[in-house]
Amino acid sequence: MRHIIHADLDAFYAAVEQLDNPDLVGKPVLVGGRPENRGVVATASYEARVFGVHSAMPMRTAVNRCPQGIIVPPRFSRYKEKSGEVMSIFREITDLVEPLSMDEAYLDITAVVVGGQKPLAVALDLKRRVAEETGLVVSVGVGTCKTVAKIGSDLDKPDGLVVIQPGDEAEFLAPLAVNKLWGIGPKTAERLHGEGIETIGQLAEQPLDWFARMFGKRAMSVRDKAMGRDDEAVHTESASKSISSETTFANDIGDETELRDVVERKAVGVAHSLERHGLKGRTVKLKLRLADFTTFTRQYTMAYHTNDEEPIKEAAWALLAAELEPGRTFRLLGVGMTNFGEEAEAGEPETQQLPLFGDDNSLPGDAVEDPLQD
Repeated sequence: MRHIIHADLDAFYAAVEQLDNPDLVGKPVLVGGRPENRGVVATASYEARVFGVHSAMPMRTAVNRCPQGIIVPPRFSRYKEKSGEVMSIFREITDLVEPLSMDEAYLDITAVVVGGQKPLAVALDLKRRVAEETGLVVSVGVGTCKTVAKIGSDLDKPDGLVVIQPGDEAEFLAPLAVNKLWGIGPKTAERLHGEGIETIGQLAEQPLDWFARMFGKRAMSVRDKAMGRDDEAVHTESASKSISSETTFANDIGDETELRDVVERKAVGVAHSLERHGLKGRTVKLKLRLADFTTFTRQYTMAYHTNDEEPIKEAAWALLAAELEPGRTFRLLGVGMTNFGEEAEAGEPETQQLPLFGDDNSLPGDAVEDPLQD
């Protein structure tokens, strides 16, 4: 039996700003860009969240909801420094640490528990050390798998601690809203609601053929997770899975010539980054955000791996051209490359793929969200 912790620092960026500037303690802090520059909230302190402010919200909206909010520009080098302190504590507890971002990670504490410590004791020690040694607050979920631990860490924020005992996974998940389950986005949840499914327990009760119809190749994975079963290991490798470059425009852009110039410059930048890292990719991804903040990706898989700028430019432009419509404007554009590997061997089948959406796990109509720290 495995024992997994999911640790998630509370309102991380805002917490660091309050830690470094005591005058901000107890006040609504909005970390992000200025509203006049189309800034977006990267994270908000809990004092600001009571006004309905949340990450990824336009700063202009956040200021309207919380006029007394204090806007602080992000200091990513400082956040990275504090994140390093926290991750060092995690690695002193166990070697099996999988960072998901600067502010959250999975820890496999199975060996520690086998050695005689109780999961609750390990979690309490982790929370105490983070608070005493870094001044930050971390919420923790403890369970026998990643899915349950991650959901647990989010249930009692801030400063939360939820321990799901072995054997109680399905009972713990059953009453929770179905969108608490990883991989169930807004569109998927809406579709499930149309089927009369509101909770994870109701989802878990469905027959296998129903899962196959609703989720296709993801059917077994979603079904198992809904039942509290998840065998995915804690991965310690930190190899790059993608290289990308994006920009948010000061003003929305709809002009084809201007957009083409931006997408080609981004593609060239990605090509140069690939070359510097000694990587070659096969799948070009385009990330777009519309004027109404709808965010989605498109992707194109080439017949070979490359870091040459011309084919990357051509693929990125083709993806963008397919999205251009009269009157449609964009506020963010990004180009990325993934699916790393070596050149295709001679004789390898030259297949090309152009999925409707960049995330194979998305149902038709699901936009792939741009996650910001929270």
